[in-house]
Amino acid sequence: MKEQWNETGLNKHLGIRIIEAAPDRVVGELEVGPHLMTTTGAVHGGTLMAFADTVGAAGTAIAGFKTATLESKTNFFAAATAGTLRAESTALHRGKRSHVWQTRVTDATGRLLSLTIQTQMIL
Repeated sequence: MKEQWNETGLNKHLGIRIIEAAPDRVVGELEVGPHLMTTTGAVHGGTLMAFADTVGAAGTAIAGFKTATLESKTNFFAAATAGTLRAESTALHRGKRSHVWQTRVTDATGRLLSLTIQTQMIL
């Protein structure tokens, strides 16, 4: 599953890599590059949101479900300008019709950049 996710669509375009995948926890990495930056030299907030959304959705997908994001909320805490970003998603709820994931995106020093809570609808 990890290899398939790493080589398709937006994941491939942005460079998102799923490095760990378990039923209640998924971890991804993303190398900061010029294609992810704003004009001020920080990683774009939309990149952090897409990164979190992808890693959270992977948690529902590895359970064998087709899924789409129903709702997502992100809080931003700090800017990233270089290095490897890490997203760690943990399941908060795994129901029959939806899953809720919380994703912490951190930089290489462990500094919290953003926190996303998303609901994945099971299709």
